[in-house]
Amino acid sequence: MIISSFQTSVAVFALIILHVSVLDTFKAAVYEHAVILPNDTETPVSQDYALLLMNRNIDILERAIKQAAEQGAQIIVTPEDAIYGWKFTREAIFPYLEDIPDPLVNWIPCQDPHRFGHTPVQARLSCLAKNNSIYVLANIGDKKPCNSRDSACPPNGHYQYNTNVVYDANGKLVARYHKYNLYFEPQFDVPEKPELVTFDTSFGKFGIFTCFDILFHDPAVTLVKDFHVDTILFPTAWMNVLPFLTAIEFHSAWAMGMGVNLLVANTHNVSLKMTGSGIYAPHSPKAYHYDMETELGKILFAEVDSYPRNSPTYPPAVNWSAYATTIKPFPGQKSSFRGFISRDEFNFTELFENAGNLTVCQKELCCHLSYRMLGKENEVYVLGAFAGLHGRRRREYWQVCTMVKCKSTNLATCGQPVDSALTRFEMFSLSGTFRTEYVFPEVLLTKINLAPGKFEVLKDGRLVNKNGSSEPILTVSLFGRWYTKDVRSISGGTSNSATTYLIISTLLMIIALQNIVMV
Repeated sequence: MIISSFQTSVAVFALIILHVSVLDTFKAAVYEHAVILPNDTETPVSQDYALLLMNRNIDILERAIKQAAEQGAQIIVTPEDAIYGWKFTREAIFPYLEDIPDPLVNWIPCQDPHRFGHTPVQARLSCLAKNNSIYVLANIGDKKPCNSRDSACPPNGHYQYNTNVVYDANGKLVARYHKYNLYFEPQFDVPEKPELVTFDTSFGKFGIFTCFDILFHDPAVTLVKDFHVDTILFPTAWMNVLPFLTAIEFHSAWAMGMGVNLLVANTHNVSLKMTGSGIYAPHSPKAYHYDMETELGKILFAEVDSYPRNSPTYPPAVNWSAYATTIKPFPGQKSSFRGFISRDEFNFTELFENAGNLTVCQKELCCHLSYRMLGKENEVYVLGAFAGLHGRRRREYWQVCTMVKCKSTNLATCGQPVDSALTRFEMFSLSGTFRTEYVFPEVLLTKINLAPGKFEVLKDGRLVNKNGSSEPILTVSLFGRWYTKDVRSISGGTSNSATTYLIISTLLMIIALQNIVMV
C-alpha cells in the first residue's frame, strides 16, 4: 500500500513537471538585417578576409540576439545571406563556407570548436545561443567534400549548400537544412532530394526551409501536412513583387492558408526591394515590418501559440470551391479584356459601378466578386482570373482570383505595380472554382500594409471583409497553387554537375541522331 501511494505520488509529480515544462505560448523574435556586403564577389578572397566580413555582420546580429534574450524571447530568426551577402561565383563563395555536420553528432561548437575542423562562425553562433539562453537560427554556407573521380562531383571537389543552422539555448546544433529550391544561386548546389528538417522544443514542433522554397510543395507543404509542425522558421532574401508577392502579403497569407505559425526574417536592401519581415499566426499577423525608406535593420517580437491547432482562434477547415461552384456566373457584366501581371496573361473585367457582382473566368477557374465601395474615387479596379504556368520559367501552376487597383485610369495599366490607393470598400466577397486545396488569402492596403482583423475566410471559401470599411485597398486576392500540375525541372536554381553532364550528353545524342537522319 505504501509502495502504491509512492508510485501514485511520483506519477502525479511527473505530470505536474510535464505540464510546467510544456509552454502554451512562447515569445518569438525575428531580425531584418541590412547586410554588410563584400566589395568584390567575383574574385576569391582569403579565408581571413571572409571571416572578417562575416564577423562584422555577426557583430550586428549579436546585438539583436542579446536584445531578444533580454526581452524574454525563446527563439530568434535571422535572414538568409545575412552573414556574407548573396552575389557570388562558386569559387568566390568558397572561403566563406564551413563544414557543417549532421546534428546527430551531438555537438556544442561553443565548447568544442575544433571538432569538425575550422568552424569559427559556427562556434560564435553557438556561443551566442548558449550565452543568451535562446534558440538561434542563422543562414550560412556548408561545404561537403566529394570524390573527384565521381562524375557528379563539382570541379572543386566540394558540394556547396545554402544552409540554415539552429542552435538551442545550450548552444547545441539541433537542426541543419540545405536549401532545395534555389533562385539564381550559381554558387550553390541542389541537394539530391528535399530535406525535411524538424526539431522539438518545450514550446512546439518546428520546421525549417528557406526563401524560394515557400512557393513549392517540397519541403514546405510536406512539413506541415505530413510532419505536423506547429511553427516554420523562414529566413529569406525576398525581393518584393507587386501585386501578389510582397513579402508581408504572401507570407502572412501562407501562414493562414497552411494553418501554422511562420517566423520570417528578411534581408534589408532597399535598392533590391528587399524588406518585409514578420511573425504570422494562422488567424492573423502578430507583427510585421516593411520599410522602403531607410537602410536600417529592425527587430520584431510577438507572443504566439506554441500549438496553434489547439487554440480557440484556429481557423476552421476551408473548402475553397464550395461557394463558387454552387452559383451561376453573375450576369450583366461588360466584356472582359486581357492584360498582364508580370508575364502572366489574365482575363480582367472592370468594376464600373460603386457596387456590383462580377464573374470572370479563365480555363477551369471562374472568379466571383461581390463588392460595395464607400465612394468611387478617380481610380480603376478590375477583377482578374489566371490559371496556368507562371512566369517566363513556366514551371509553377497558379490559380489566381484577384481584385486589383490599376496603375491609372488607362486599362492598359491594369496589372502594373502600384503602391498607393484612395478607394475604400464597405464590403467585398471574393471566391473561385479552385481545383486545389492550397489557396492563400491576401489583402494588401495602400502604402503596402496588411489588414489584420479586417477580413476572414469563410468555410465555403469566400474571402470577405469584416469589422466595417477598409483602408484604401491595393488588392484582394486568392492565390492558389496547384502543385500536381507543376512542370518538374532539374532544380530551383542551378543544377549539379551530374545533371548538367546528362543534359549535354542527351543534346549531343539528339544532334547526332538528327545528322544521321539527314544523311
